[in-house]
Amino acid sequence: MKIQSQHIAVLGAGESGGAAARLLLAEGARVTVLDSGDPAALREKISALTKDGAKVIAGAPADSDTSEYDLAILSPGIDPATALVQNFRARGIPIVGELELAFVLCARPVIAITGTNGKTTTTQLIEKILLGCGVKTVACGNIGPAFSGKVIEGRAMDVMTVEVSSFQLEEIKSFRPTVAVWLGFAPDHLDRYPSLQSYFDAKARIFENQTADDWAVVNLRDKLPPLKARRITFSAYERGGDFELRDGVIHFQGKPVLKMSDTHLRGSHNAENLMATLAVGLTRGLDFAQMLPPLREYRALPHRCELIRTLDGVDYVNDSKATNLDSLEKALAGETRKVVLIAGGKDKGFEFDSVTDLVAEKCRCAVLLGDMAERIERLWSPRVPCVNVGRSLEKALHTARSQAHGGDIVLFSPGTSSFDMFRNYADRGNQFRQLVQSLTPKESQP
Repeated sequence: MKIQSQHIAVLGAGESGGAAARLLLAEGARVTVLDSGDPAALREKISALTKDGAKVIAGAPADSDTSEYDLAILSPGIDPATALVQNFRARGIPIVGELELAFVLCARPVIAITGTNGKTTTTQLIEKILLGCGVKTVACGNIGPAFSGKVIEGRAMDVMTVEVSSFQLEEIKSFRPTVAVWLGFAPDHLDRYPSLQSYFDAKARIFENQTADDWAVVNLRDKLPPLKARRITFSAYERGGDFELRDGVIHFQGKPVLKMSDTHLRGSHNAENLMATLAVGLTRGLDFAQMLPPLREYRALPHRCELIRTLDGVDYVNDSKATNLDSLEKALAGETRKVVLIAGGKDKGFEFDSVTDLVAEKCRCAVLLGDMAERIERLWSPRVPCVNVGRSLEKALHTARSQAHGGDIVLFSPGTSSFDMFRNYADRGNQFRQLVQSLTPKESQP
């Protein structure tokens, strides 16, 4: 990929686009960043990019720009169907993704982690065990910071640990991870993809350029296309994988390796994240004695089945990162006590019917909010009591509290995103945490 002295367009001024632009400038390219967003909203980003030496075109002019470019770099947050991208395609300008750019310029081996859920936790776990075992790496990609932002630092690393989304994989050409981790697949992003198969196909591109010298760490439950790489399989729910979960203990090829109770992680879904991490360590020649101490120390990021507090005998758990049904299902399946569930949010193009049986089995009550509340209520109400609280998270929490009995769990696991109400899942989870922390014990209430 020729960079120096080339005129290169970067499509999107967000974190990935900005990182790509700065990397290209450092490599000697002339860079123009194009973003269809409101120039006023982009003012700070435009100022920073301009100061760094890039030209910026924002707003409607970005969609109709006619300048000549040698190459375009597509940020993962920009839908390829937008007018901005289609303008470049119509003019025959080559387009690659930010992931591809960073991979080529970094020229280091890559461990790539994808899957509908668990990517960030597993990426952090892998970084922790590698650093704990003396392997130089840095976690980046979809987890943040962008891969492009870590390329120069990464050239001094033994390996790069990169969280990879389907969006990032859409425009790869030569991207080839030494180890590709497939955590699992579930319906999501049907507001971007025309079908579930197209979403699956985008994610499966992680294996596209692998060879027999590489490794694929894959969830046993998913049917994947034929792979060239050597496999290590895992599952917390099925037997037959190299890694299995038996009575709360992770086993490798039949031998006990790690008790879940010795870690700070909850649930079978996190057992799978630990299995995948251990498998990656094995591909690097590490042994379990080396890997277990860092794993026992690890604490998950907020918003992932995060216990906020226990009040009046009720656990309040923040699982705001559950932006799809698979996350909701795994959070519910891992609970052994009665649950008062708070769910709902933005319509992402899928229904909640697939979890109805589980909700009926696990939940004392479902408190519903956001755009999908009425539709979910129609699905679930014949099987479990439902309360539609409209668009108020505070009302949802107080309703859930009123329904919970001592020993229950109030689980905030929306099962979808909520851009209809919040900036992102972190904003949503932070607001839930603040509301929970503001609650007072019942005996102290007037």
